Amino acid sequence: MTPVARPKDPADGWWAAAAIYRDRRVLSLLFLGFSSGLPFGVLAEPLSAWLTDADVSKTQIGLFALVSIPYSLKFLWAPLVDRLPLPWLTARLGRRRGWALLAQVVLLAAIVMMGGTDPAADLARTAAFALAVAFASATQDIVIDAYRVEILEDRQLAAGAAMTVFGWRLGQVGAGALGLILADILPWPLVFTLVATMVGVGMATVLLNPEPRPAAAGEADALEARAEAFLARRPHLPRAWAAALAWTYAAAAGPIMEYVRRRHWLMILLFIALYKFGDAVLAVMKVPFFLEVGFSKTEIAEVVKLFGVAAVIAGGLIGGILLARIGILRGLLVCGVLMAASNLLFIVQAWVGPDLRMLAVTIAVENITTGMGTAAFVAYLSSLCNLAYTATQYALLTSLMALSRTVLSSGAGWLADRMTWPEFFVASTLAALPGLLLLVWMIRAFPPAESDAEEAPTKAD
Repeated sequence: MTPVARPKDPADGWWAAAAIYRDRRVLSLLFLGFSSGLPFGVLAEPLSAWLTDADVSKTQIGLFALVSIPYSLKFLWAPLVDRLPLPWLTARLGRRRGWALLAQVVLLAAIVMMGGTDPAADLARTAAFALAVAFASATQDIVIDAYRVEILEDRQLAAGAAMTVFGWRLGQVGAGALGLILADILPWPLVFTLVATMVGVGMATVLLNPEPRPAAAGEADALEARAEAFLARRPHLPRAWAAALAWTYAAAAGPIMEYVRRRHWLMILLFIALYKFGDAVLAVMKVPFFLEVGFSKTEIAEVVKLFGVAAVIAGGLIGGILLARIGILRGLLVCGVLMAASNLLFIVQAWVGPDLRMLAVTIAVENITTGMGTAAFVAYLSSLCNLAYTATQYALLTSLMALSRTVLSSGAGWLADRMTWPEFFVASTLAALPGLLLLVWMIRAFPPAESDAEEAPTKAD
């Protein structure tokens, strides 16, 4: 007798999608994310507390925020990380692992040396080493972002992003909290030395995990060869200079030239600028709204601490499962709609007033949807990177995202001054529509059959 086929249970597909977090490559990103978040924790509360103990003025402490500039400028040296081999390290560990280990060794040393300075006697020296910490940390971020894109399949990108964010939060909060706790019983130089040893988590992860398969750099090599030929026809230039100029041209111009030859590349850039517009408008005015409604700063901090961070992490993990189940573009659409809809919950908060239970619901829902949207968006940006230029293209795309978010959200206060809060939250929801409508067009322009080649021209090239 022929057995009767059982109908497929939809839950089986979701459980299979959730199993994506058991993949060793995805799990490794928890520890690399930890190493990435740790320097942010070091340069936040422990550094500020140390400077306060040394009687540094509040103005000077505030100026220490400038040491974070390397995080905004990392796209400038990302081409070096993409193409420059390191003596000894590249031959033994590979391009990505070699650069990661170098950045981590420098990071560890910079934290220890920063802790060995005396900010009361030589504040400039403390600032110089803090800047070195940020530079090494930003370089590590370049490598980790490229490594994450290169070791994962497209369906794993959102899960990888979520796991990296989870680890980043653990590293940031862990370093900050541990530094403050240890400072009550130990001298500051020893505190920073002990916190610096936590970089070993990332170093061990780099050594225990494989190097990504090297991408074909034929296009970059061709660009370099054409530049060398062009410069060879100008013999007045020294040969070494000509070779260096040709290499720089291929490393810096190649990522941009490769991208702009893709179909609908300008529309994709517009989508990157607009996708989180509504979320950015809301983010600028959340705290002023909560304060005006009647919540105290302590109440806001306690609820955000209790529900906010956990909700963002949970949202990221949910986003990873969702994209593994339905794909990147459709997952972006679902997450984008949920992010926009969550803004409307703030209208209910405005009507209810300073109710802590409602505040907990508002923050939890908004942060879960933000976590989902962030994981989906990072996965999409990752999928756009050609493996020959991963570090450079990802750094450029995230810089565009950050710049557009800052510029587009700068008028949120002007808008809030001219509206009631419910009207403002409706406007922030409507601000998400252009990005969502563009995404609907992209789903039609890049149907599922083309997703590997168009949605992620990346791993196909």
